Amino acid sequence: MEKTEMTRRILQAKKSKGLSWAAIAGEVSMSPVWTASTALGENSATESIAHKLCAVLDLSDEVAEALQECPMKGNSVDGQVPTDPLIYRFYEIMAVYGTSIKEVIHEEFGDGIMSAIDFRLDIAREENPKGDRVKVVMSGKFLPYARW
Repeated sequence: MEKTEMTRRILQAKKSKGLSWAAIAGEVSMSPVWTASTALGENSATESIAHKLCAVLDLSDEVAEALQECPMKGNSVDGQVPTDPLIYRFYEIMAVYGTSIKEVIHEEFGDGIMSAIDFRLDIAREENPKGDRVKVVMSGKFLPYARW
């Protein structure tokens, strides 16, 4: 089964059962962002997690097998500037603040990158009298560049 078909079936089952990503994530003991990313084909699941997710959504072993396959990452944006307003704002944030973030990381850690492999991303609602805010916290292992 192709990842696109896997995602279609997962989203259809999620909708028909009226489940949130948080509820599904709770059932598989993973974070909502990671769970959604895996369901959208951007990450792979262990056999155990794949079968738990499929049990929650009443999906076949064929979907569980597709969940375990290593993905081609980044297909959701396909190298294009995103047009969805919410996703575009993250693109815009990196366009405006990306080099500043890089400068500050290099000052603090040295020449290297933040891992997207050993990584966490959490989203929370932050109440504010001017309107609730979206709080996004990224935490990735620092990987220094090798010199040889």
